[in-house]
Amino acid sequence: MSTIHETYKLGQSIWLDYISRELISSGGLQEWLNLGVTGVTTNPSIFENAIAKTQDYDVEIKALSADGKTDAEIYEALTLQEVGAAADIMYQVYEKTEGKDGFVSLEVNPLLASDRDTTISEAKRLFSLLSRKNVMIKIPATPEGISALTECIASGINVNSTLIFSRQQYIDVANAYIEGVKRGGKASSVASVFVSRVDSAVDKLLSEKNASDLLGRIATDGIRLIYQDFKKLFAGMDCVQRPLWASTGTKNKAYSDVKYVNDLIGPCTVNTVPPSTLEAFVNHGEPSLTLETGLSEAHDDMKELSRLGINIDDVCRQLLEDGLKSFNKSFESLMSAIKNKASS
Repeated sequence: MSTIHETYKLGQSIWLDYISRELISSGGLQEWLNLGVTGVTTNPSIFENAIAKTQDYDVEIKALSADGKTDAEIYEALTLQEVGAAADIMYQVYEKTEGKDGFVSLEVNPLLASDRDTTISEAKRLFSLLSRKNVMIKIPATPEGISALTECIASGINVNSTLIFSRQQYIDVANAYIEGVKRGGKASSVASVFVSRVDSAVDKLLSEKNASDLLGRIATDGIRLIYQDFKKLFAGMDCVQRPLWASTGTKNKAYSDVKYVNDLIGPCTVNTVPPSTLEAFVNHGEPSLTLETGLSEAHDDMKELSRLGINIDDVCRQLLEDGLKSFNKSFESLMSAIKNKASS
């Protein structure tokens, strides 16, 4: 039994934060599934690396271009093909878990993050084109995206609400999902809360204030408090939007390479993990129920952070803005690469 299987027995699903044609065609995704992975997530940066930075898709891009497809149509054809293929592989997990797991996520165009109505129509269109029960449409948790979440859930569209950083942002997302359920929606959903980026931002501020005792603590503190919010918000509910821990690769080499996996294991949660971190977790991870340890310390750390003059909400707002810019940049870079490949 792998560490991924052991983690699943503790109530947490491990999803792979990566996709590529080579991963699917080589049987690599099936191998991860055999090790216990129960889902797949993607984002514009992942597709940029898969499509723009390899030659795996060049022949197909050329053929689609020759057929008169636009750059946007080529991008959509390639991403729908990969997500559909991954979803077909993961469908056995979807059936085995009775719809709890086995999902593959595809993000709407990140340039639509401030356009509620277009985000809704795009989510509906992509979900219809993929026509698979085990697909989730990723929507950034901007105010407009949170509003779109309610409409999508009410319409039966599975949603991965992404780029969540703060507790308030998480609470707003959870309430939006609950409202969609109250309107008759029965769709599946996860709330993707980003982790390591918080430490990267806060550690820099802490270092400036010589507050070394708090280094590497604030991100996991925030997740533990969000998990308590989750338990309160969904107490007694049959339809639950599971919290998902995202951005769990360790960016600071001074920390354990499995820090954001080992430290955040708890029931009814998901952790989506990049391949290198997941390989490390399989190799030397230590699955145990850690998500609700150190709760009093988490509250104390947040009070100390405030005393130091660091406003965690301001940090999280900036991280959301930076995250959107990063995904937009990746998307635009990918479209440019497709254009160049099509014409070369």
